[in-house]
Amino acid sequence: MKMSKFYKIIILAIFSVLLLLFNNSCSQNSVTTNSSEVDYSISPIGFPKIPFPKDNAYSSAKEKLGRYLFFDKILSKDSTFSCASCHNPRYAFANNVPNPLTINRFPLPRNVLSLVNVAYRKLIGWEGNEISLEDAVYHDFHSPLFFDNDTNEIFKRLSNHPFYPKMFEEAFGKESKPYPYLAAKAIATFVRTLVSGNSAYDRYVRGDSNALTESQKRGMKLFFSDRTKCSVCHSGFLFTDLQFHNTGTTNHYFDFGRFYSTGNYEDRNKFLTPSLRNVAITGPYLHDGTYQTLEEVIENYNKGGFPTINKDTILKPLNLTEQEKEDLINFLKALTDWDFLNQERFKSFGY
Repeated sequence: MKMSKFYKIIILAIFSVLLLLFNNSCSQNSVTTNSSEVDYSISPIGFPKIPFPKDNAYSSAKEKLGRYLFFDKILSKDSTFSCASCHNPRYAFANNVPNPLTINRFPLPRNVLSLVNVAYRKLIGWEGNEISLEDAVYHDFHSPLFFDNDTNEIFKRLSNHPFYPKMFEEAFGKESKPYPYLAAKAIATFVRTLVSGNSAYDRYVRGDSNALTESQKRGMKLFFSDRTKCSVCHSGFLFTDLQFHNTGTTNHYFDFGRFYSTGNYEDRNKFLTPSLRNVAITGPYLHDGTYQTLEEVIENYNKGGFPTINKDTILKPLNLTEQEKEDLINFLKALTDWDFLNQERFKSFGY
């Protein structure tokens, strides 16, 4: 039986509608997939653009590879140690132990600095002994204090891994091999994306008058006052001047800090001004983890610090009242960025 012209038209119309619906569905699925990819190279409101170096530009594939390597123990000699072993996301990529034990059961000589917002630092470490994240990571691969591994061994492990070779190609181009220096570049890319700038304080500055409590507002006023001079060193959007100071925080002299990198006698006992962002969860505090709580830190500065060599002359007794100390601490707690700390990309690794 021949199909009438009318029925042919009806069938063609139905087929066209179905084809259109199918194409729309595919297009929508494609958009959904793309929109689920987060661009971690975007800086928070009010922050400068994240400074990725020209020879290690950002890509989502590189960030992903770096993230996996950061949490993977495969890079360490005995596969028991990862970057996150020291730089724990739960503590804003710092550590809750003053001198944590490393791969060879050596205690670190200094407290673990937070990696949050490290992308904006020109010098890395308490004494500023590293000039790039790539160099710092690559150095740690071989350091007996950290991974204590061999370049060839790292390459062999990554080459034999079920998915790392493909991830290296996606991050660095076809035929790229999992060389340790590329692994360092990937980890450095991930670390540069650890940018925090959405605390209660940030929301208050952006116009949310209810973001801070009355105590936190009083503490903020005190923090930025000429009386305490907290903001002389803890300045700018990072709450650090990125300089090196001796603030009289301890009364021992076995660690000369910046002096080891410069050889300048005037740099003895000077250490990097740490950022105060997320400071409420990065304890213990100071370069040697001397103080466990913010209360202890505030009390030390309230007394004017210890009389150490080269102590900064700005430090003098503050004579704060108990209420003022409490207000200052409450303001410091307002610098915690829970949106950053609760990112799913950290939690998926068990943190």
